[in-house]
Amino acid sequence: MTSEKGPSTGDATLRRRIEPWEFEVFFDPGKLRKETCMFYEIKWGTSHKIWRNSSKNTTNHVEVNFIEKFTAERHFCPSISCSITWFLSWSPCWECSKAIREFLSQHPNMILVIYTARLFQHMDQQNRQGLRDLINSGVTVQIMTVSEYCYCWRNFVNYPPKEETHWPKYQPLLMMLYALELHCIILSLPPCLKISRRCQKQLTFFSLTLQNCHYQTIPPHILLSTGLIQPSVTWR
Repeated sequence: MTSEKGPSTGDATLRRRIEPWEFEVFFDPGKLRKETCMFYEIKWGTSHKIWRNSSKNTTNHVEVNFIEKFTAERHFCPSISCSITWFLSWSPCWECSKAIREFLSQHPNMILVIYTARLFQHMDQQNRQGLRDLINSGVTVQIMTVSEYCYCWRNFVNYPPKEETHWPKYQPLLMMLYALELHCIILSLPPCLKISRRCQKQLTFFSLTLQNCHYQTIPPHILLSTGLIQPSVTWR
């Protein structure tokens, strides 16, 4: 059912929601905004209560801000599990990936799931290795799909009345391209996705080049799901 009035004024998360225009500029996978925005959820033990909030870069990256704030404000009980979900506009850099692994190693009862709209400087080998190390340590990292975008719009955005389901619709193709590149990172394959920008017109171009190693290593159903099975295809 679509809300007639937008988020309730009695909603405890209302003051922690961002505006629709912010959501659009931060999380559009086709735009390369430098700053990072994070939505996060925290759930303790068997409780059904979920704590939600949002954060942005300051002088530190948003992941480091979360860790510092979380450890400063929380008393940890080793016997109680904690489930954390992040929705990021950019994936962690290699330094943040290292900080996250160190944080989780100190709190073994924590489970972290990361959904990201884009891959941060994915051609950089340190960033690629950082994500692999993060995943190998037990962190789930996935590219945001339509389902996650819709979920974030409903739970983290101060959407207008009657527009609960009318979040900005992004191109599914871009989501699939990022997801394919994430598979390349996980499998230690060369990058297949190239992103370029023409600054004068502020246009962003995505090009995909698959080598033999990609065809040989990436599971066929992943390639087929994109519909992109030519050795070299370029989209605008």
